[in-house]
Amino acid sequence: MSRMSRISPVLRHDSPMSDTPPPAPTGEHHACGHDDHPGTGVPGVSLHWCDSRAEIHRIVVGDLYNNVFVLRCRETGEAVLIDAANEHDKLLEMCRSLDVRTVLETHGHWDHIGAVPAVREAGYEVGVTAEDASMLDAYDYLLEDESVIEVGRLRLPTICTPGHTPGSICFRLEDAPIVFVGDTLFPGGVGAAHFEGGDFETLIGSVDRRLFAALPADTIVLPGHGGDTLIGNESPNLDEWVARGW
Repeated sequence: MSRMSRISPVLRHDSPMSDTPPPAPTGEHHACGHDDHPGTGVPGVSLHWCDSRAEIHRIVVGDLYNNVFVLRCRETGEAVLIDAANEHDKLLEMCRSLDVRTVLETHGHWDHIGAVPAVREAGYEVGVTAEDASMLDAYDYLLEDESVIEVGRLRLPTICTPGHTPGSICFRLEDAPIVFVGDTLFPGGVGAAHFEGGDFETLIGSVDRRLFAALPADTIVLPGHGGDTLIGNESPNLDEWVARGW
């Protein structure tokens, strides 16, 4: 697997939003020879990454261009949706097409939970951390640190990374170089920490200890907005981010 350079600038929630969506990932790390991936029929859905065991589908939705990912077990066909952001009609069609069994929220900010009422009404259970649960009108179960979510034969260990919100959480795909980080980490910096409940020092500590120190350099970081990066691309820059204060 080749190393990829940064492919998008850091996206901060206090930055002016362009009318043009962020660039799609280049696909450098996605070399797929499979011909059995299910289609969804949903405009904008693309196969983002796969290996022999897992595949990740992605769609960008809403005014803030949120990434919504579906992780699917290739052996069983079972899947999980990460961040029911908005445009619920598209997300529900993805859920039906890809056999989504549950929905995981990386954090409780409004742009990541807009479709939660609709997916719950359709029968999909939604999980969120206890610290962010009050940001949702309703949810079904609580996500805890250092637990494992099973998706068919796949396993997703959880990594609590407070700082962007008190209950931000990441999901690492076991035995694969993938981590879903929500708004905790972006190409070029950490997420915004100036919202209520955010704390920059806490966020830097979370990223340093729980992502940079714990994950291999070639781990692909899938953020809640914009393009992908690698742990090894970002970890050398931590001191620079601390010095600039964001």
